[in-house]
Order: sequence, then C-alpha cells, then structure tokens
Amino acid sequence: MVTSPNKPGSVGKQTQQGSVYLPLIAGWLVPGAGHFLLRKWWRGALLFASIVCMFALGMTMGGKLYTGAQDILDMLGMVGDLGNGLMFFVCHFLGIGAQHVRVTTADYGTKFIVVAGLLNVIAAVDAHNLRTGRKS
Repeated sequence: MVTSPNKPGSVGKQTQQGSVYLPLIAGWLVPGAGHFLLRKWWRGALLFASIVCMFALGMTMGGKLYTGAQDILDMLGMVGDLGNGLMFFVCHFLGIGAQHVRVTTADYGTKFIVVAGLLNVIAAVDAHNLRTGRKS
C-alpha cells in the first residue's frame, strides 16, 4: 500500500520541529523576520522594506508615537504603534517621535506609523499561519 505524503494520517507525515510561535514573535519584533525563518526570502524582504519605510517616513514627517492612553483613540493608536515591535521600543527609549502634533504633515506621519504597526501584526500572523500549515 502506497500512501501520499499530502493526505492526513499518511505514513510519510512530516513532524514540525521547533516552536510554532517563533515566527509570530520574531515577525512582530522585526518586520519580515518570521518569513525569513520560514525561508520565504522575497516575501520577508518585501515586508521588511515596506514596513520599515512606512515607519521611517512617518517619523521623518514628525509623527507622534503613542506612549500613553488617555482616551479610546489614544489606546487604539498605541496598539497600532506597539505592532511595530522593536522599532517602537527603540524610538521610545531614545525619545524619538513627537509628543504633540505641531505641523500638518505630522498627522499624516502618525497615521503612517500606526498603519506600519498594523501591517507588521498582519505579517507576523501570516508567518504563524504559514508555520502551522493553515496557509501555503
């Protein structure tokens, strides 16, 4: 009897080595790192370039980093900013990022930073789904 390795319960079933959460955590900390761990080089490079560029553009526009939650919109902005992983923590530690929006472009910069964080979270979940086999 010959079994196919693609069918559930087959003899040639491959076991997963390592933690299934490693690409999720690595992808959150460093954009694209989860895909790099899974040897998805082009996807990881594209995600890294787009997320880091969006974050950098937001910072150069004078965007605000949400570090405290005063109301619901600040809390949502902080969740988006936390999605940037290490970039958020490094900028917060170094004191980079406006505390108050002073110029018109800073409001756009703030949105760029939040969207970069949300995109990074989606990319990290995508890496986790690739690792668990939910997506190919």
